[in-house]
Amino acid sequence: MSETVKPQQNHLLAALPKAECDRLFPHLEIVQLALGQVLYESGDTLRHVYFPTDSIVSLLYVMEDGASAEISVVGNEGMIGVALFMGGETTPSRAIVQSAGSAYRLRGPVLKDEFHRHEELHHLLLRYTQALLTQMAQTAVCNRHHSVDQQLCRWLLLSLDRLPSNQLNMTQELIANMLGVRREGVTEAAGKLQRLGVIQYQRGHITVLDRPHLEKLCCECYAVVQKEFERLLPFCT
Repeated sequence: MSETVKPQQNHLLAALPKAECDRLFPHLEIVQLALGQVLYESGDTLRHVYFPTDSIVSLLYVMEDGASAEISVVGNEGMIGVALFMGGETTPSRAIVQSAGSAYRLRGPVLKDEFHRHEELHHLLLRYTQALLTQMAQTAVCNRHHSVDQQLCRWLLLSLDRLPSNQLNMTQELIANMLGVRREGVTEAAGKLQRLGVIQYQRGHITVLDRPHLEKLCCECYAVVQKEFERLLPFCT
């Protein structure tokens, strides 16, 4: 394992008791995730799960015409590949790296064996899955009922929570693809935030300058998701 990246940088792995760590950690493989890398496509059979440390992965639903919209984001608070231990083996979403970084990869059979044999991991992953479903449901509500401005604020806050700094590397075109909106809408929304002094945007690089103001501008969807994560996984937030 890397000497600079530790499994405990992922909150789920850090929450495991020592006995489970001793069994699982020798099977973990550190991998580098590149921006735009696809971990799995819709319908793929899942063979691994991923525990991000300083990377962010977006789960997207892709339409037949190629249009897509983000249904959730996963970073150091969680895991990619819940369908594997839930018994489905496949999922209709695409997992794509939104922010480059590291993750720990674990083979599916190892996780499933631990999930079915040991109560601690079983309960932890079920609680995480419930929190993830809350994020998916709230994202759907937000995309339907709230403005692009509010959606962008929610997206920025969720991303910031999963990164070690206040800076994101993301083009407006990619953000538009994540939110399932026109690029012009993201350009206008980002421009408003920049004029208010909330963010600084330049050549695909976003710096959040005033997080409290960003939270005030956001709809209630961000707070709903965070409250559920804190309720279900207080030791992971």
